[in-house]
Amino acid sequence: MATTADIRNGLVIDFNNDLCTIVEFQHVKPGKGGAFIRTKMKSIKTGKVLQNTFISGAKIDIQRVERRPYQFIYKDENGYNFMHSETFEQVNIQGEIINAPQFLKEGQSAEIVFHAETETPLYCELPAFVELQITYTEPGLKGDTATNAQKQATLETGAKVYVPLFIENGQRIKVDTRTNSYSERVK
Repeated sequence: MATTADIRNGLVIDFNNDLCTIVEFQHVKPGKGGAFIRTKMKSIKTGKVLQNTFISGAKIDIQRVERRPYQFIYKDENGYNFMHSETFEQVNIQGEIINAPQFLKEGQSAEIVFHAETETPLYCELPAFVELQITYTEPGLKGDTATNAQKQATLETGAKVYVPLFIENGQRIKVDTRTNSYSERVK
């Protein structure tokens, strides 16, 4: 069993029967009384940010998680199907645990984080930026570029994002999967 001395950013612990990732922590030694560790944790299942204070030396239950490279194959009625990049093992996961399922296309790489003891998938992360092609957008008018105006565009995956007026049909753009927004045009 580990203690609070082992706490570091990114560590996954079992807290109140929920898996939480340590986002940040601070060791505090007041002038009077015992030392303690103030933590900010993020629940893996719900995404809620929790704050908790541990007494220095308290026992914590560290959970082992593994990041594995996968490639998206297809989506069916059972969920999203991925194939491991090295072992070719296939896994089916639900869309709720994927950070941006609307940007998934066939062959897209992703990382799936598994709980090591139970071999259950906890969440799936796409790369920070993905390149996608625009299938439809309204034509931009000349002279409308003085302001930071944007228009809606439909991507090859069916997702919709707002893009600058100079973007046209058939162009490839980079999309930020963390904010679901346009990043830049791909040359």
